[in-house]
Amino acid sequence: MSSTQPSPSTNTSGLSSKGLSAGKIGAIGGAIIGISCIAPAYTLTSGLGPTISEVGVHTPAVLLIGFVPMLLVVFGYRELNTAMPDSGTTFTWATRAFGPWLGWMGGWGLVAATVLVLSNLAAVAVDFLFLLLSQVFSDPSIAELTRVLWINIPVTVVLTAAAAWVSYRGVEATEKLQVWLVAFQVLALGWFVVAAIVAVANGTAYDPTPVSLDWFNPLSAGDFSTVAAAVSLSIFLFWGWDTVITMNEEAKDPEKTPGRAAMLTIISIVIIYIACTVAVISFAGVGTEGLGAGNPDNQESIFAALAGPVMGPFAVLVSIAVLSSSLSSLQATMVSPSRTILAMGHYGALPEKYGKVSPRYKSPSVATVTSAGAAIIFYVVMRLLSENALWDTITALGLMVCFYYGITGLACIWYFRRSLFASARTFFFRFLFPLIGGVTLLVIFFTTAIDSLDPDYGSGSSVFGVGLVFVLGIGVLLLGVVIMIIQSMRHPDFFRGRTLKQGVHAE
Repeated sequence: MSSTQPSPSTNTSGLSSKGLSAGKIGAIGGAIIGISCIAPAYTLTSGLGPTISEVGVHTPAVLLIGFVPMLLVVFGYRELNTAMPDSGTTFTWATRAFGPWLGWMGGWGLVAATVLVLSNLAAVAVDFLFLLLSQVFSDPSIAELTRVLWINIPVTVVLTAAAAWVSYRGVEATEKLQVWLVAFQVLALGWFVVAAIVAVANGTAYDPTPVSLDWFNPLSAGDFSTVAAAVSLSIFLFWGWDTVITMNEEAKDPEKTPGRAAMLTIISIVIIYIACTVAVISFAGVGTEGLGAGNPDNQESIFAALAGPVMGPFAVLVSIAVLSSSLSSLQATMVSPSRTILAMGHYGALPEKYGKVSPRYKSPSVATVTSAGAAIIFYVVMRLLSENALWDTITALGLMVCFYYGITGLACIWYFRRSLFASARTFFFRFLFPLIGGVTLLVIFFTTAIDSLDPDYGSGSSVFGVGLVFVLGIGVLLLGVVIMIIQSMRHPDFFRGRTLKQGVHAE
């Protein structure tokens, strides 16, 4: 469907359907796709180590801190989706609330964040593919093949292209694939948790560390900058639940199903994360040597270091789980940017071609290919620069997520400003919760951005004396500003409010 073609469902605000397949996803199916996007096995093995290195045994507290603003923003997403079930989500809602310029940047933040994480997902998938092969064939040298660029890069490109192909075939294909992948990784993580707890109880753990209520006390975690940095990393762990909202036009009940799926997703994830975090710290401690969870050598992949000591010969299950987790997330995460880009093309915020939908699969066509292509290009460039540079994308992702989640939280307040105090329900769900969540995330965004100016932030890499995390995070946002200005000159209708109108919810 072209962005210039009027839709039969166009309303006075300019909102209209985009030709996606309708009525395909229920709350459970949406939650499964949401969990697969967050990819608990992948995100934990990538993000848990860096978080523990920041705050040690207080990592459970930081995870809860990161969970709270996410949960509060979910309510804002739910309210906005009920009023405006549109696949553009942040882009569409921020445009309706604040106008086209901030709306465009909100959409850019979402797309940029997903491109960054797709590149990182591809990196983890390839690493664990070769690790798994080395375990299967009992040859440690196979695991080192991931460091050979002429092998690593082509394999990464193939995996990303395969993920894009499944996504292109529509949400039903995505849901069928994710059911099995999610079930396996959750069972493998459960096995790891039980085995670690048994080892602690038997006194066979590496560094048995008794669980304390103080682990859950954020006041003991350190100063504000330390907590903000750790929360930014924990936000990376929770990020991805909003993908279920971008499928709202394909949901069985567009107004209610996505919100229910998002709530199921984020609650399930926090339970998994707290259980795994307590198991890791209890078994390995937070020391910086050996198997300690604070050891820098273990931070890139905490499960690769601990699975063998915890699970013995069954450690291969965790390797398979992380591989399937990263692959499932690589595929499911394609859903979010493709639908945001589709909406931006549909409403004229991007060239018209990005608003095209596959006639056969009723899924974004050009947008899906574009998402995959951008992820591949970013991965190749960053991998050629430095492996450390690629891992800095995790922290840079936290910046992006805080940015567009924060905008969405505030958009909820402003769009519903006429009915904020109409009842206790609207006060909490449309005002107080989105306000706390949105402001908290924006404060973390600015705090992390300032701290990341330091070259020692993240991996320690820098560009002309400026920390690489800052260059990646803020640099990509500034690139969005440049593209937005060019687009406004070439295709001005959206930026003049002709295709998607700013408005306010009627009381």
